[in-house]
Amino acid sequence: MDFEAAFNSHQESLFRYVNRLVGDADLASDVVQESFVRLLSHPLPDDEVRRWLFTVATNLVRDDARMRSRRQRLLAERYERSDMASDPADVPDEVAMRSEQIAAARAALEQLSPRDRQMLMMREEGFRYSEIAKVIDVAPGSVGTLLARALRRFAAAVDPAHIDDEESE
Repeated sequence: MDFEAAFNSHQESLFRYVNRLVGDADLASDVVQESFVRLLSHPLPDDEVRRWLFTVATNLVRDDARMRSRRQRLLAERYERSDMASDPADVPDEVAMRSEQIAAARAALEQLSPRDRQMLMMREEGFRYSEIAKVIDVAPGSVGTLLARALRRFAAAVDPAHIDDEESE
C-alpha cells in the first residue's frame, strides 16, 4: 500500500463524509488525521483502504459522540443550570434560512438509525453498493432497498407533512 497515494486519493472525500456527520470542520479534521495515522499501522491491499478508512472514521465519530454525551451529562449533573446566555447574532435572511435547513437536516439524520445514517453518508460520497454492503454487512442486492427505505425515513424526519400528503394520494 502506498500511503501517500491513499492519502491523496481519499482525504478530501473522507473529510466531507466526517464533516457531514459531525458538522464541525475542526473535529472532522482531527478524525480524518487519526484515521490516516491508524492506517499507517494497518497495511492493507489498495482495494480495501477506502472502506477501512471510512469505517475507522465512523467508529471514531461514534466514540467521540459517546464521550461528549458522557461529559455533558456529568456537567449537567454538576451544574443544574447554566447562567450563560448567548445573544443571537444578526445574520442575513439567506444565511439564517440555510442554517435552519442544515440544522433540520442534521436533526433528521440524528433521528435515523446509525446504519441508515452511515449508508446515506456513504452513498453521498460515491461508494458503490458493493462497498456499502461490505461495511454494513448485508448482501449487495439489498443495499438499494435499504437505501430507499433510509431515504424515506430521512424525508419523513425532515418533513412529516410531506409523507402524509404522499400517503393520501
